[in-house]
Amino acid sequence: MSKKKKVVKKRAVSGAKSKARSGSRSKPKAKGKLKPKAASRSKAKKTVPIMGYKAPSIVKAPKGPKLTKSPYSKSEQELFRKLLTDLKKKIVGNLQSIEGEHLNTSQKDSSGDLSGYGLHMADAATDSFDRELNIGLVSNKQRFLNDVQNALKKIEDGTYGICEKYGVAIPKKRLLAAPYVRFCLQAQEEFEKEPRRA
Repeated sequence: MSKKKKVVKKRAVSGAKSKARSGSRSKPKAKGKLKPKAASRSKAKKTVPIMGYKAPSIVKAPKGPKLTKSPYSKSEQELFRKLLTDLKKKIVGNLQSIEGEHLNTSQKDSSGDLSGYGLHMADAATDSFDRELNIGLVSNKQRFLNDVQNALKKIEDGTYGICEKYGVAIPKKRLLAAPYVRFCLQAQEEFEKEPRRA
């Protein structure tokens, strides 16, 4: 035998002896095969989006008793009423100023042009953009005003501070930050995640 083959045999024999001495036998690893995952992990199902919308997941309702009357005292409700009426006055003032300055004037009046000549195309586009922007602002303010008026109505009805979805009390800190809210925090998050179709 050649010298190289003898060296290889000696190494193989010495490797087998050292494994036998240690008493550990290792199984040869199969290349390319993966171990199967535990059955408990594979049972968990994932939600698959269908046409861009995720299937609704099962959500537990927040803890707390279902309420029919406001959980807040008369003095607390008066504080919220004051906050809401101040907000209402501010919103109405903003709406009136936007409508008076921007929406009730024509393009000629707003540009100050008294001549009979038409506006330049760029000026007309800018005026059109400003008008659409102001209409969007008025629309948002009107929605906000509706929420404030609904909250004031709930104070009158005695149902202020109750989540519309789950019927639990809305925390006082949340109402002090935004006294016009309709939902508790969990319900608000779910409402914002829901897909809206136009």
